[in-house]
Amino acid sequence: MACYDGCQCSNDRKQSSILYSILKNNNHAQLRRHQGTIQRGCSCGSKKKVALRFPQLTCKTASAVLGKTLKFMKNLPCFQELPVHDQLALVRSCWSPLLMLGLAQDRVDFETTETLEPSMLQRILTSGQEEPGDTHRQNDQQLSTAEIQGIKAFLEKCWALDISTKEYAYLKGAVLFNPDLPGLHCLHYIHCLQSEAQQALNEYVKIIHREDLTRFAKLMVALSMLRPINANVIAELFFRPIIGAVNMDDLLLEVFYDK
Repeated sequence: MACYDGCQCSNDRKQSSILYSILKNNNHAQLRRHQGTIQRGCSCGSKKKVALRFPQLTCKTASAVLGKTLKFMKNLPCFQELPVHDQLALVRSCWSPLLMLGLAQDRVDFETTETLEPSMLQRILTSGQEEPGDTHRQNDQQLSTAEIQGIKAFLEKCWALDISTKEYAYLKGAVLFNPDLPGLHCLHYIHCLQSEAQQALNEYVKIIHREDLTRFAKLMVALSMLRPINANVIAELFFRPIIGAVNMDDLLLEVFYDK
């Protein structure tokens, strides 16, 4: 298990404590016009950079959902039976899609606003005034409209399907127990757990939604929409504003194992 007592600057630790404590205990119209351009097929719009309109509120809400997500994993008896190596691999790989399912289940929505690129004149006038690395960090935190659209599309798909609590639980099981990760020690067992979750979901859907013979397929399509969503994008969007330069994997494992 990784050690987490390495050197961190005081600012980073102060920022990370905000998320740790949560886990533990007028550009809008312009953006709408811009999104309409993307829907009409203009590829240039998808390259525009955006950020959360209300970062503190949205990040706090997402952090609370992440706390429940980690608790869900930790409290599963079949997960506890796995060796630590496999637990770590699953936490690192699956926290992001599980968080997305949690956001959908809690109907967490968010707004973004377009971030304006500095003009050439602004860059010349402010050259040398930034702290080293400031520009690099700002660029790193900027996300494209296309990346945000993928997240929004998944949430809207789940809401349109009106997924029940039990269906969310089975979907989370199918996501968590991912046998495709390299280096798993209990590969066969994890594969069986995923199959059981999918089978249980299918049987539940057949009983509750007898009139909708395609519901299971629709749920699987929704789940497939998680694959293109990069975990780094989720970290940048929902957590970077409050954890700063702290490594997301380290923070997750620190909270998960109460270090």
